[in-house]
Amino acid sequence: MTNHCAIVGINWGDEGKGRMVDLIAKDYDVVVRYQGGSNAGHTVVNEYGKFALHLIPSGIFSKGVINVLGNGVVVNPESLWGEIESLRAAGVPVTPENLKISDRATIVFPYHIRMDQLEEQRLKDKKYGSTLRGIAPVYSDKYQKKTIMMGELQYPEYLAKRLKSILEWKNLIITGVYGAEPSSFDETMAWIKEYGSKLAPFLCNATEVLSQAEKEGKRILFEAQLGALRDIDFGIFPYTTSSSTVAGYACNGAGIPGSRVDRVVGVVKAYSTCVGEGPFTAEWFGEEAEELRKAGGEYGASTGRPRRVGPVDLVATRYGCLVQGATEVALTKLDVLSYMKEIPVCVAYEIDGKQVEGFPFPALLDEAKPVYKTLKGWNCDVSKIRSFEELPKEAQEYVTFVEKGIGCPISYVSVGAARDELIIR
Repeated sequence: MTNHCAIVGINWGDEGKGRMVDLIAKDYDVVVRYQGGSNAGHTVVNEYGKFALHLIPSGIFSKGVINVLGNGVVVNPESLWGEIESLRAAGVPVTPENLKISDRATIVFPYHIRMDQLEEQRLKDKKYGSTLRGIAPVYSDKYQKKTIMMGELQYPEYLAKRLKSILEWKNLIITGVYGAEPSSFDETMAWIKEYGSKLAPFLCNATEVLSQAEKEGKRILFEAQLGALRDIDFGIFPYTTSSSTVAGYACNGAGIPGSRVDRVVGVVKAYSTCVGEGPFTAEWFGEEAEELRKAGGEYGASTGRPRRVGPVDLVATRYGCLVQGATEVALTKLDVLSYMKEIPVCVAYEIDGKQVEGFPFPALLDEAKPVYKTLKGWNCDVSKIRSFEELPKEAQEYVTFVEKGIGCPISYVSVGAARDELIIR
């Protein structure tokens, strides 16, 4: 039995990681978010209702599970507090016993969100497709050593001194580069006092908490945000997020860099979706795209933006499995394809008249054209099916074709949004 598992996205994000964490979390003692912020959401449907979690790990619904926001996470206190209140209103217990925040996690301030908005406005038609949640500015500031850690909430005089110095620097950019009004120190301090005081009871030394859990033989589940193709190092740069979304970063971003992940469940949608800007080789447009978008309810959990959609892309998915080190795959939303009589699959790219099966360097992606193979559809509802053998022959063939094409075993097949609407192979 493995101890540590990472659930990660294989493509551009929005693959269905939240529903897989919600399913698997009951088998683990601790669930940790190890990177990212409130710029993406994990949609979970269970006995409590339907939720879009942005910061809180999806293990919050499982009794007895400890949920941790690791040092690699950037936390907007206002957003996080709103999430806590909405969960409590739905009857989900959220306490300092089952939710813990690393004192080394970084705070996202209102001026980070302003910077995000101002930069996207400056870029105009060259924008990166930011969610405008302040993620790129705060990670940039972190690596310039000009951010505030959550633990500084416990030292108000120290925090005020550092924030004043940082704001002096930040306002030089806000006023000088963008010509905007400076951010107020007093207003920023009032904001962090209001929300910081509410979150203070949740703070912890995550390294000690997780190391103790390991000593006690507890199993840890690492939950990633977005997918491999949005990773800052291995994604479709510069149209990526500003953190590392791969399983290899899980232990570091959680707070136990000396540990390791034994099992990596890569999540892949049965078709492709993408929120935001950047190359998306197998993208559909027009009526064909809108039909798939409506069938899958493809609208961003954080932003509400219509997702870009297309057929499953084996080139991108094979690459995603490689960089994630996936040991198995969960294929989600197979049921959505039930309306199609024929289902295209992107099996290769064509670049400069040559067919390629390896994922190209980002500079070549705009030139890439999809090469399709068409499979037969099954044209019936599969949401009530719970064993692979009971699936229509065409659905079985679709799953095995994808499995062979990506070179990684598919161990879960999702046929609906609810926790039990799943086939375990």
